[in-house]
Amino acid sequence: MKGQKIKELYFGGDYNPDQWDEATIRKDMEYFKKCHINYVALPVFSWAKLEPEEGVYNFEWLDKILDILWENKIYVCLATSTAAQPEWMSKKYPEIMPVDNNGLKRTHGMRNFYCVNSEKYRERAAALAEQMALRYKDYPGLVAWHVANEYSTFCHCENCEKKFRVWLKKKYGTTEELNKRWNTSFWGRTVYDFDTIMLPTERNDDDRFFPAKQLDYQRFVTDTTEECFLNEAGVLRRITPDIPVFSNISGFIKKLNQFQLTRNMDIVGWDNYPSPKDDAAFPALKHDIMRGLKDGASYMVAEQSPNQQNWQPYNKLKRPGEARLLAYQGIAHGADSSLYFQMRQSVGGQEKFHGAIISHAGTDDTRIFREFEQLGAELHQLGGQILDARTNADVGILFDWDNWWALELCSGPTKDMDYLLQVAHYYRAFHKQNIAVDIVKFTSDLDSYKVVVAPLAYMVKPGFAERLTKFVENGGTLIGTYMTGIADETDRCIFGAYPGPLRNVFGLWVEETDALYPEETNQIIMNENREVYSCSFLCDRLRLENAKTLGTYGSDFYAGEPCVTVNEYGKGKTYTSVSKADIPGLTDTSYSRIRSMMANLQKKSFFKNYSNANKKAFVFGVAMHTSTDTFAHSTYRYYNGTWYSITHAINEKKGQYKKNEADNSKFVPERFDMAYRAERNTLYRYQGKRSDVAVCHDFHAANDPDKYYPSNPAFKVKRISKYGTQVHLSDANVIAHFATINYN
Repeated sequence: MKGQKIKELYFGGDYNPDQWDEATIRKDMEYFKKCHINYVALPVFSWAKLEPEEGVYNFEWLDKILDILWENKIYVCLATSTAAQPEWMSKKYPEIMPVDNNGLKRTHGMRNFYCVNSEKYRERAAALAEQMALRYKDYPGLVAWHVANEYSTFCHCENCEKKFRVWLKKKYGTTEELNKRWNTSFWGRTVYDFDTIMLPTERNDDDRFFPAKQLDYQRFVTDTTEECFLNEAGVLRRITPDIPVFSNISGFIKKLNQFQLTRNMDIVGWDNYPSPKDDAAFPALKHDIMRGLKDGASYMVAEQSPNQQNWQPYNKLKRPGEARLLAYQGIAHGADSSLYFQMRQSVGGQEKFHGAIISHAGTDDTRIFREFEQLGAELHQLGGQILDARTNADVGILFDWDNWWALELCSGPTKDMDYLLQVAHYYRAFHKQNIAVDIVKFTSDLDSYKVVVAPLAYMVKPGFAERLTKFVENGGTLIGTYMTGIADETDRCIFGAYPGPLRNVFGLWVEETDALYPEETNQIIMNENREVYSCSFLCDRLRLENAKTLGTYGSDFYAGEPCVTVNEYGKGKTYTSVSKADIPGLTDTSYSRIRSMMANLQKKSFFKNYSNANKKAFVFGVAMHTSTDTFAHSTYRYYNGTWYSITHAINEKKGQYKKNEADNSKFVPERFDMAYRAERNTLYRYQGKRSDVAVCHDFHAANDPDKYYPSNPAFKVKRISKYGTQVHLSDANVIAHFATINYN
């Protein structure tokens, strides 16, 4: 990591010692030594204390703390504290306060409540940065400068509006060009003068119904936020040229184009706060995005929680070993630090219940402290062996903020469009197989990769199609998806059929795109082995030119039409998957378990003696079991764009069920509905009709059918109802598919 002074992983985090007396601070030093803490960041939100009135600075309290830290060889990342301006500043210069999307002028009180375009804010922030740099430029423990905190403010004040007009005039030159790029003839939105342009807000509904304008506004906010960062960074670099400068990226990374925002930072630092419901692949993806911001360079995990958080809807404790696991996940993906918010738990305020290495108990005799004592010792032993290590990946996944914004600004084809979750869906496939992946800009060179995935490459910027085409021509493998090659960089649709300039390389074009309801599914049936997968979300109807079909849809009026294809182009190949194979869904593992079960059934003497009709009946009974087992075992439900799990009770003693467990009475209506729909799905599939239920994977009779289905030659259709009282929303449709295919 650029500018790293100590040759071992940074271990520590945010410290707010202005809350504590000297005795507490000195006691903390003992605790820090026990945990091998070597780095703290401070004072992130102390502007009011550093500058109690305009031009009057108070650094003596900080001097004392820094002296104590260096006595104990604790290195320091100094924060300019400019994320939260003092009350006197907001009162004296009200133009600093931002205006929200509804036109409401905010008042003082919240952090990150300032307009990045306020010249007065920039002036005072630069002045504070200068004073700090001059005072601490020779401080031996200074390892980095931390500017502001989690930039994310969108302001709609008059000053921002004026700057937006200037920004647009610089970009487009004339109103004629702007009208062309924004397609203002639609709904009569023609612009005659740049000075009449308003910011997209709820007041004019342009934030929802004018995607080209909103897209440019989001680009404008990124540009001006970058200017705001450079306003302070420039001062710091002039006085301390050898000290790296950065700002931490919020864990919610959508608002600003991070490729752009971090290009002038010396270090990428981000705040990793995964939800307890996230699988391992989702934070892994974000880690790889951070590594990709500077083309594979190591980065900093600037914050994560030592224990539970306080701001999520339900703040679960980190389980034993979980913090350690998350630390090593970051390091494995390229982080040169494992840093935490916070070192000591706050006395009061909004984050007083946020976890810390040192809890309110103020002792080292806690589970979390002991875990960090172990983790610190391990990282200290590791030393500098893996600093600046780089990942050698053969797979690159393309990622783009303009594309993200534009996709989610679309009115259609579905309201559930979530670009990051869709990218995560494809990333997860590689993650599960331990295949290293780089996250790659749309503008990056692709020559070093064997496989490139372009999930939802909606926006075709200049040079993008040419780069992908060259990659395939030279022998690369390109994987494309639905929502590809639809619009240009100003969100105007490309004529000549999707995927536009990528049509030849994929060897097909898209005639229509069907949006499925959340509870609705289709199937992907692979040609080679007739494997069946559930799919959902969007279904493209394809017209093949040179591409060949690998898999077809299983239902609806486009049943039998291609949905998975391959095309040879130059020395390489392209693959397309134009519907979303569900996760959770029918996996290779679950499918192989079903095949194993069927193979075992074939060996049973009782089964061999069955007529084809009874074989079908038996398999249908199995399907009914898997359909109805929802009442007793785990299942998944797709709701509002997200998969939610309902898990089997761990402790089945009466009254000890947890609220999300399947046996909780609260979920009986939902489970009954899912079971009913699963049974109906099975019956429909058996009859060759369209199914409408999601598919999960679990099949507990895979290797020993006798365990659940006794070897009883008397097994007939009449006994199906007995076994059908037990349910699992699982591979019922697939098993029924076996029944219809294998035993006709």
